[in-house]
Amino acid sequence: MSKKKENVLICVAHRDDETLGCGGIIQRHFLNKDNVYCCSMTDGVSSRSEKDLDLKKKKRISNSIKASKILGFKWIDVPEKFPDNQLDKVALLEIIKVIEKIKKKIKPTIIYTHNPGDLNIDHRIVTDAVMTAFRPEAKENWKKIIAFEIPSSTDYSYYDEDKIFVPNYILNIEKFWKKKKMAIEAYGSEIKKYPNSRSIKGIYNLAKIRGVQNGVELAEAFKILKEIKR
Repeated sequence: MSKKKENVLICVAHRDDETLGCGGIIQRHFLNKDNVYCCSMTDGVSSRSEKDLDLKKKKRISNSIKASKILGFKWIDVPEKFPDNQLDKVALLEIIKVIEKIKKKIKPTIIYTHNPGDLNIDHRIVTDAVMTAFRPEAKENWKKIIAFEIPSSTDYSYYDEDKIFVPNYILNIEKFWKKKKMAIEAYGSEIKKYPNSRSIKGIYNLAKIRGVQNGVELAEAFKILKEIKR
């Protein structure tokens, strides 16, 4: 009996979060022949500078398409693009409605999103919107909502009990690291120099730490926010 394909949705605040947080597991889903989709709620650049803004937006999208081809997922266009690093100025209901439209269109069975305790405000709001859009009502078909960690946001958060990322789901990414690294590099200037945690070496070191914590060479760590056996 053949395994039924999963419809996977990765809902992020910015294009590159998907690769940084779960590039390995995306590649695994792709190799398992699952359908993998990603949506980003902001343009990811408008909070930085108004100079050459349109060019920077196009470049970010172009880089994200390169990353998607490397890892094996499809971008879902979000026409209602919200302001970067200013999602707290948008009514949460508006973001929820966008996610609900995507949910209705692709009917995901597994959803990945941000850790609810990340330092970045956009990350936290996207997670709140995802949890609301996928509230566990009758006749739902999704199975899991899973949070990933983002270097320079999850690790930068304040260390209180509600915000610490404590993973309970680990994926060995030894076979997937090469593709993840290629996809990270596709984002160019978004990647910083070492010793920043958002550097190639920093991201690799995080994978090493998560690996040795769990008896493997390299790993991605996740936290299951909700799982329902239907």
